[in-house]
Amino acid sequence: MHRSKTLLAGVAILTLSLGSANAETLRLLTWGGYAPDDVIADFTKETGITVSVTKSNNEDMISKLRATGGSGFDLAQPSQDRIVGAQTDYDIYKPMDLSKIDAAQFIPSMMDATRKNTTFKGQVYGVPHIWGTSGLVLDRSKAGNVGDYTDLCNPALAGKVSYRLKRPTLIGFAFAMGMDPFAAYQDKGAYQKILDKVEAKLVDCKSNVRVYWTGGDALLNLLRSGEVVAAMAWDTGGWKLNKENANITFVAPKSGALGWIDTFALPRKTKAEDAAYKWINFVMRPQIAARITASAGNFTAAKGADEFVEETLKKQFKESFPPAAIDNIKWYPTVPAGLEELEGKTLDRVNAAKSG
Repeated sequence: MHRSKTLLAGVAILTLSLGSANAETLRLLTWGGYAPDDVIADFTKETGITVSVTKSNNEDMISKLRATGGSGFDLAQPSQDRIVGAQTDYDIYKPMDLSKIDAAQFIPSMMDATRKNTTFKGQVYGVPHIWGTSGLVLDRSKAGNVGDYTDLCNPALAGKVSYRLKRPTLIGFAFAMGMDPFAAYQDKGAYQKILDKVEAKLVDCKSNVRVYWTGGDALLNLLRSGEVVAAMAWDTGGWKLNKENANITFVAPKSGALGWIDTFALPRKTKAEDAAYKWINFVMRPQIAARITASAGNFTAAKGADEFVEETLKKQFKESFPPAAIDNIKWYPTVPAGLEELEGKTLDRVNAAKSG
């Protein structure tokens, strides 16, 4: 009897061990909110594939994949403008097999844009997932005259504004100052001249900055408390605050909101490629995509998903983006290799400069 129990226990342990060894896991390197637990649970229930999520951002994704030569993860979600440059410099991604993507689930224009912006040596390295914009988040009762990025430097707002020391601030200020940084992307000399002018403006504007924000939650708290009344920030942050205080909302700047698209991209040494394609096709189903919008706060490239998004978000989107503002969105193009170093040096100098 004792031997039977021991034998059965051994069989059970062996079965569990084999089951564990055979279980497939998708190691996902993504942003917060892009892979909610309930969606993962439904995916696992349908496919048997478990999902291990590592939350990240563009700089961190590149750093992690660069350190490992493109291993350690099976699917990553860099922004579309951060793929070709990283691939050129570090060879961390592999081309997508578009025959394994259910293209009918994607908004065609967004699929085409991402295909164009992630093509490297004739091969496509990304497909679109979630998109959004950055612009201005204002307390209209205290900063209603702010209509563009450079208005954040109005002396009347001294010590009451915030923005990040990151690329979007350089790009946004450049457009607001009447320049076109995207048109200069292929000319390092011309781009440096634009950066120099923006650097001078940002140094001159330092006395207006309460803090250079580094985390979205910290910025929202600054706006809630009234310590900051105008900021350069993402649309979702403004809409979140708008639910709490109708005076605060996201406004598309006169020179144009800056549009981004986060993609699906395969790390070069992915070990669960089929699972990655299954995940992509699963989360792009309209009803699943709407659940991810509820979690991430941004719309997706899934065709028809807006029909399943909650009404408040639909209303906020229409108020912030009248048709002319949508037509004026500046979509980030692919960043050529070498520009990040120029931007980094500019941002370092702004950070080190004394307040005016």
